[in-house]
Amino acid sequence: MLSRGIELESTITCPHCGHKKTETMPTNACQYFYDCEGCQKVLKPHLEDCCVFCSFGSVKCPPIQEGECCG
Repeated sequence: MLSRGIELESTITCPHCGHKKTETMPTNACQYFYDCEGCQKVLKPHLEDCCVFCSFGSVKCPPIQEGECCG
């Protein structure tokens, strides 16, 4: 169960075209791929990140917000 203060929405910004979209993050899994609606490129997290929300989102994923390891 998530503790209070965890944000579940994050705005992903495509590094290729700048398209932004707010998405609801999954609480039970990492999202490794994300299809940009602007340029149709598939986003993958940076090597040091566990998911696309940690790399391209305005808010890190729920496990990272909780101080846990994601992935």
